[in-house]
Amino acid sequence: MKLKITENEVKRLRLCVELKSDSLRFEFLGYEVDLESGEISDTLEADSPLAQGEFDLLQTLLTHYCKADIVERTGKLVKFAGLPGGQAYEKAFLKRAVEPIANTFGEKPEKLSECAKTLGGFSKTYGDTSAEISALPNIPLTIILWKTEEFPAQASILFDESASHYLPTEDLAVLGEVTASRLLKIKSMVC
Repeated sequence: MKLKITENEVKRLRLCVELKSDSLRFEFLGYEVDLESGEISDTLEADSPLAQGEFDLLQTLLTHYCKADIVERTGKLVKFAGLPGGQAYEKAFLKRAVEPIANTFGEKPEKLSECAKTLGGFSKTYGDTSAEISALPNIPLTIILWKTEEFPAQASILFDESASHYLPTEDLAVLGEVTASRLLKIKSMVC
């Protein structure tokens, strides 16, 4: 059974994403939403259907995302703790999103940039390596990695200050976790 978002969600999503030409597909983080049928598929594992829990999580993110008005990016990067209410959930965010990136890519930081490209990301010049990934339109995540040397690898995920306009902080935490898990999945598959 194909998992679909509702017709109303598709209509809202069409209004809030900038589509390339006359495409009826919207891609983010290796997922694809068919804007005619509402089906969501995993382009990283095309042969595997989405699990119900994964679909529910994506549907919630997209539903909340489509309620926001588009605002300009500020260009100011903030840590999760700098988001409204972010300090309360920062420890969990670090454990679920940031530490897995440091642990997975710390030995070979160049792999982070390679894997980020699969998600449409591009290299930045922070830390030993870094990449910016558009997790959702107008919500870029900047992932910075300092490689393992004398100390364990360290990582950071930064948000554009405008991110809290698009999603509540709890959803931004989930978006960071999904982004991290997608990077780890890509590394295990190809990088």
